[in-house]
Amino acid sequence: MNEKASVSTELNAKHAKILEGLLRLPENRQCADCLSKAPRWASINLGIFICMQCSGIHRSLGVHISKVRSTTLDTWLPEQVVFVQMIGNEKSNNYWEADLPPNFERTSIDNFIHAKYVDKKWASKTAIPPSEVVNAERRCEKSVGPTISGIPKKARKYSLGDEAFTNHMSQVPPTTRTRGASLDLMSDDITIPPVIASEPATSSKIAEVAQDLFSLLYVSESTQDRTVVPPSRWATFECKNTL
Repeated sequence: MNEKASVSTELNAKHAKILEGLLRLPENRQCADCLSKAPRWASINLGIFICMQCSGIHRSLGVHISKVRSTTLDTWLPEQVVFVQMIGNEKSNNYWEADLPPNFERTSIDNFIHAKYVDKKWASKTAIPPSEVVNAERRCEKSVGPTISGIPKKARKYSLGDEAFTNHMSQVPPTTRTRGASLDLMSDDITIPPVIASEPATSSKIAEVAQDLFSLLYVSESTQDRTVVPPSRWATFECKNTL
């Protein structure tokens, strides 16, 4: 399916307004290459605005170097509009013309464009091409995925189920509970921690605490093993001294 067919008339009109606004910016009022005024064409993979003459030269470089679109005649995809919006002529030339001598004579614009984008004659030796920077940022956004409540998907600490449970528990009023005492049956000293009540003591609360203490101190008779095992005969055997 042609991707351009998915662009509605309303969306196409919106793109045209955005592109028109970009062309009115001071850095985009001149062709990125020959510096002629009022460019109406663009390279969607370099992110620059160029004039009609330079657009023909860009086409001759091949689509692996430059992909040309008209800002008024062609249908643009949303990602293409965003791409040229993030770069523009100034940011692009800061890289491609970083080592260009001041007041350089652009007499043969054909040779100039070829040397600029194919030979990378004046490109920065230290900076990264703007197109690669933008593409890396967009890949990073796609890997993170859509946000939920303003939080990126991969940055979420909990799953959706965990977050729902956490949100529910945060709405439940806190209560104070006491930990059961550790009972050592072999020790005569039994230390029972004091009961800290978060609410005023009532008869039902006192009865509940008393029942818990009773359960700790006594073992139910139904669970006790009352079977009496007689001592073994060998337990009373006394060895006589035969010497």
